[in-house]
Amino acid sequence: MRTNYDFSQAPRAKDVPHLTALRTKSKAASKTRISILVDAEVIAAFRARAEAQGRGYQTLMNDALRAALDPDAAPVTISTLRALLDERLSRANE
Repeated sequence: MRTNYDFSQAPRAKDVPHLTALRTKSKAASKTRISILVDAEVIAAFRARAEAQGRGYQTLMNDALRAALDPDAAPVTISTLRALLDERLSRANE
């Protein structure tokens, strides 16, 4: 095996139909790159979870953000639980 290869005569990826199709498909389903500031503790926690699960920490963060958008997945708070119990108890006492 050589240590150096000459790619000066190689076709560009955009000129190879199969590679062009792959690029087009991946661009259609791609994600948007952003830059945000996140607390170091948050990153450390996601990295630890990701390592334990054998996944990428950015994937876990994306999943958490997606779950936050789902209205049915909203966390149950004490005030929400109290309101629900009050409503049910008032119906039962009628």
